[in-house]
Amino acid sequence: MQSSTHPQQEISLASRYLFLSMAITVIRMDIQNIQSGPFKIKEPYIELLHRMEHVARKERQELIQKMRKSNIEVIFLGKNDSFSSYLFRVNNYEWNRRYFNPAIRKEVERTLIRLMHLALQPSRDPLISYNRSADVQ
Repeated sequence: MQSSTHPQQEISLASRYLFLSMAITVIRMDIQNIQSGPFKIKEPYIELLHRMEHVARKERQELIQKMRKSNIEVIFLGKNDSFSSYLFRVNNYEWNRRYFNPAIRKEVERTLIRLMHLALQPSRDPLISYNRSADVQ
């Protein structure tokens, strides 16, 4: 069933989930590239990326819970050179969303920068605030 009215809050939630999931994929690929790349000292970069992934996965889990409560789904439909298409389902309504691929890249970049800032903040979470430099003496 198609709807002419967009529930903006639900669409926004689904979009955040979508771009956050893409950012997590980029982070994981970057970790692999750094691990296999010619970096002289890899650990600081890998540590930062792991922290970013942890923050992102925690946020995505919260989004998934909200999406389940609101009966929201995001389904990838396809991609060409210029656009990627997704189906957003909210209750019994569906919207096809087409995103310009360079715009997706820019939004994922913004998400990565936000995650980097969050990952660099001091935290009370021992998984995030673990300092490996204390091991080296």
